Order: sequence, then structure tokens, then C-alpha cells
Amino acid sequence: MAALQEKKSCSQRMEEFQRYCWNPDTGQMLGRTLSRWVWISLYYVAFYVVMTGLFALCIYSLMCTLDPYTPDYQDQLKSPGVTLRPDVYGEKGLDISYNVSDNRTWTSLVHTLHDFLAGYSPATQEDSINCTSEKVFIQESFMAPNHTKFSCKFTAHMLQNCSGLVDPTFGFAEGKPCFIIKMNRIVRFLPSNRTAPKVDCAFLPLPQDQHKDIQPLQVEYYPPNGTFSLHYFPYYGKKAQPHYSNPLVAAKLLNVPRNTEVVIVCKILAEHVTFDNPHDPYEGKVEFKLKIQK
Repeated sequence: MAALQEKKSCSQRMEEFQRYCWNPDTGQMLGRTLSRWVWISLYYVAFYVVMTGLFALCIYSLMCTLDPYTPDYQDQLKSPGVTLRPDVYGEKGLDISYNVSDNRTWTSLVHTLHDFLAGYSPATQEDSINCTSEKVFIQESFMAPNHTKFSCKFTAHMLQNCSGLVDPTFGFAEGKPCFIIKMNRIVRFLPSNRTAPKVDCAFLPLPQDQHKDIQPLQVEYYPPNGTFSLHYFPYYGKKAQPHYSNPLVAAKLLNVPRNTEVVIVCKILAEHVTFDNPHDPYEGKVEFKLKIQK
């Protein structure tokens, strides 16, 4: 018992540790001989090489099943979402308010539109082609350079009075603002087979306005009739159409009442576009609050 309870000195502990690290009598390092360390190292090298190879094979097999031009799973995207510019969000969605006589309240809105339309300048559309067919532009093969498909041009000047070229303030200074409406992209989606999809904006009656006479919303659409030309459809994906630009429709609101908050809804009217999904308020339409003060 006395031997068991005997405490080792620090020098003895260090000597034992050094002997564990290297034992000159048996030629062992950390409890193993050099040959055993070589075999263990070779085993782990082979193990990780095999695991890496199996992982690479799985990734390769998965990539071989994917189409680089078409997403495999897009069954939930039955109808495109719709976005608005300028987009100012409040607590419950899009909420835009400004004062006509105070340009500080609408300058940022105008800058948002100018920045957005910068991507629709003629310089950015040089690699696209002019399309005038007004029919669905089906492309079965890759006829464009670099094994891609052609994209139709859409430039800001097509929005005419809402292009920012005729009126740099987009009508905000006079209380007749322009709003730009865009449909989100869905690969190979056709909104309609024959008739171009059309934007229709209107006041959305509020519960407190049920007994009031509300004048219909007067809107000027650009391009004329507020249509998205069919030759911009279908979209074949970023890889197939790297120069594709979404077509736009601008709505210039002419008779928004002053100092009154109104709710406006802009719907896409097309054969294959739905706008009555209660779970997605931006599917096929966009709603926004607008208050113009003077």
C-alpha cells in the first residue's frame, strides 16, 4: 500500500513522458513502432481517398441528371409574381406617400425609377435583337452566339411619357405619378397563346368607402394598351438567354385624389395568369397604398 501511495516527483513524470514519446529500447514513438505508424497512415489515406471518390461520384451522378437550362422543380410557380417600382414598403406591404409641393418627399422615388431603368438603356440592350412579330417567340435550337438563344430588346424609351426621358420626374412633381409594373420570370412560361397579357389598374374599394361615389381610376399605359408583347415569351433561363430583359408596363395615374389614402391594385389579365390566390398577394397582381398630399 505504501508503494501505491508513493507520489512521483516531477522529474520522474517528465522522464516517463519522454519515454512514452520515444522509447529507445523498443524503438516506439507514442506507443507504436515506425512500421505501425506507416501502416496506420496508409490506411487513413486510403480510407479518405475512397470516401472522397464516392462523394465525387455521387455529385457527378446528381449533376448528370440536372438540365442546366430548365429547373427540375417549378410546379409551385403556376403564375408569375408581379412587382412594382418604386417599391416602398410599410408595415403591411407597399405604402407610398409624398407631398407634391415638397420635392424632398419624392426625389428618392424618382431616383429609384432612374436607377431601375438604367438597365434598360440602349447600351445594355446591344446584344439583344429587335422583335416586331407580336407572337410567341419559340426557339427550339441555340442560334445565337456562344450557344445561347436570342433575346428581344426592351428599352426605356418604349415607356414614352414614363421613361424618364420626356419627364425626368416621372409625373411625381405634378401629382400624376408613373409606376412601373414587371412580371417575374418563369422558365418556359407562356402567359397566353394568342393575346398579349395586359395590365389593368383600378382603385380597390375600402370598407369605409362602400357608401361613397368613387370615380374610376384614370390611367395612361405605356406601351399603349398596357400590354406585354408576346415575343418576350417564353423565357428560357439565364444560361440560355443571358441578355434577357423583362418587359415592362408603366401606369401613369391621372386622377388620384389629394390628401386621401387610396389602395390601388394592378392585375395582369392573361389566359394563364391567375390573381386570386389568397396565400400569395403578389401572384398575378400587385396592391399598394398611395397618398398624394398637396
